Amino acid sequence: MVTQVIMPVLGETVSASTIVEWFKKEGEPVSRGDLLFSVESDKAVLEVEASAQGFLSKILVPAGQKVPVLTVVALITRTAEERIEGGPETREQGAGEQGSGGQGVRDSEAGSERLGPLPSVTLAGRLFASPRARRTAQEKGVTLSQVAGSGPNGRIEERDVLAFLAAQPKATPVAVRTAGALGVDLATVSGSGIGGQITKADVEAAGATKAAPAKAAAATEATSGGESVPVTGLRRIIAERMAASHQATARVTLVTEADASALVEAREQLKAAVEKEWGFAPGYNDLLGLIVARALREFPYMNARLSADPLAGAGGQAIERLPFVNLGMAVDTERGLLVPVIRNAEQKGLRAFGTELRALVERARAGKALPDDLTGGTFTITNLGMYEVDAFTPIINLPEAAILGVGRIQAKAVVRDGQIVARQMWTMSLAFDHRLVDGAPAARFLQRIKGLIESPYLLLG
Repeated sequence: MVTQVIMPVLGETVSASTIVEWFKKEGEPVSRGDLLFSVESDKAVLEVEASAQGFLSKILVPAGQKVPVLTVVALITRTAEERIEGGPETREQGAGEQGSGGQGVRDSEAGSERLGPLPSVTLAGRLFASPRARRTAQEKGVTLSQVAGSGPNGRIEERDVLAFLAAQPKATPVAVRTAGALGVDLATVSGSGIGGQITKADVEAAGATKAAPAKAAAATEATSGGESVPVTGLRRIIAERMAASHQATARVTLVTEADASALVEAREQLKAAVEKEWGFAPGYNDLLGLIVARALREFPYMNARLSADPLAGAGGQAIERLPFVNLGMAVDTERGLLVPVIRNAEQKGLRAFGTELRALVERARAGKALPDDLTGGTFTITNLGMYEVDAFTPIINLPEAAILGVGRIQAKAVVRDGQIVARQMWTMSLAFDHRLVDGAPAARFLQRIKGLIESPYLLLG
């Protein structure tokens, strides 16, 4: 009996993942629950456990390779001697299958090509699939041997074929050939064609973005003898997303200074009153998170994103105002910038908010963040105050409408009632997308945040 090890689905928006490391070697015994491999998806690195006991007889996807979710990545057999046959020479050709494994399959209805995963490996040249799965595969031009089965004994069901199709990026034939020539991963390219189809121009633009840093690094190294660091993994994801945000949004930044003296005093009193009971001292990020969540509830046009408008046809967009506040809190980790998300932040008190934030940050910094920890945000806060930064212009975390940049709290001489006094001043930078909201409404939102900082007792109302 053979158990297929498949690439797990690591979140609703994740279509492909990269195997970082195999913890077991081919031929080694495995027990149910043993760590088999680690996988990187989006911004998370997770460890995958074995679901069966036996021997890791075949690793189909090596470390460092990215494949669609639900792809078979390895095989576990009950005994070390159990024979495995695989590849295009031994698999059964189902209805509508092509004879060359691992090649792109053409979607005749969409006029595009899909890049599939590695060929499936089967026992004794036989591939098991339900009649509905075979019929759907034939209609959609899918090679069944590329699909991981979730049915009994690895049988391919119709849902597996549909999941495989959903995980594949759509591209025109010319775009596929161009991607191959330029070494561009189609899974990282956003399509501008009809229905999000990837065109040749999209691939060339991605190729230019990919090549520019490499050329610059090569030129620098040639002249200075410096180190060249490849832009891969999380660094590549951050680079692509920040560049996309900078190019796509009509960003405007508003800066204000809030008198945080009352908030600083309130925090000191809270620390003395609850630190022992709660197990942590409430921080400024906790307090600011509650303030921003309150302001977003009062100004819902800031808690918004652009989405497709089904009534406007292809390319139509609508501004979607969300009924919940999922607050992203940017965190610096050894791997790079991560943004854990506090879901339904507007419904949480200070203790619940702080407890959840600390758990999310701990997982993120340990490299064990769950996929849902890092997705679904509706607004982001990024704080650089601990690095003695006063103000900066943050980049919007798409598809969100805005992001709040936070500087340090610093004692300054200010004028109050005609007198020069020392006050704890806090600088805020609100970057927003002018496509979704205008300057005056955004300014009123920032003004409300300032007011809650200066009069934190208003949070009790």
